[in-house]
Amino acid sequence: MPTATRTTVPKLRKALKVRPPGLAEERSLWDSGHEVVVGVDEVGRGSWAGPLTIGAVVVPKDRRIYKLRDSKQLTESEREALFDRIAEWCESWAIGHVSAAECDRMGMSAAQKLAASRAIAGLNVEPEAVLLDGKWDFVGHANTRRLVKGDARSLSIAAASILAKVTRDRIMRQLAGEHPAYNFENNKGYPCPLHKTALQGYGPSAIHRRSWVFMDSLLWTGRDTRRLPPGGQSTLF
Repeated sequence: MPTATRTTVPKLRKALKVRPPGLAEERSLWDSGHEVVVGVDEVGRGSWAGPLTIGAVVVPKDRRIYKLRDSKQLTESEREALFDRIAEWCESWAIGHVSAAECDRMGMSAAQKLAASRAIAGLNVEPEAVLLDGKWDFVGHANTRRLVKGDARSLSIAAASILAKVTRDRIMRQLAGEHPAYNFENNKGYPCPLHKTALQGYGPSAIHRRSWVFMDSLLWTGRDTRRLPPGGQSTLF
């Protein structure tokens, strides 16, 4: 897994000095006898390229971490600065990926389930309950609690969101060197004007999701944009 040099977390911006994610949901589950509570969040679902990534986190009951927020509220540098602190603070954490080719072959719903199963399988503990961001249960655990805006409410989910986001962003920056036309180091595979222009000029790369609806609007006709790479999967994201 890519790592970064540990850095000092910047001073909390005024915009972030609001109620942080807490442990109310976790405590409710702990108090009802569920010792191992796993927070789960995903990143990359709306991307046009690269992996779908899911983080799974078990946080400690007796230690908090300052400045932890929903990953979407933080800047890239703030997330990077928090990454090592969160990773060391967690009782257990893991990341699961599904490649672009797997997303094409399976569809998003099945891909989410697979990425979640890979993340949870990477933990060194067996979940007794799961806290999941959003309305849809793609984990399938017998005791899953779905939380709308869970990454702003639950400390476990917020931690999972940052670990997943930073890990995926690092992968996309690494892959940008292999696919320089698409500006992946900045857009991380998500749609933006430069990304759209590159797709019109060069067509999809090996890590683009070729079955996504954005392919229908491409003027590029160099090859069948919907055809998967040989074997239906890629060796890299």
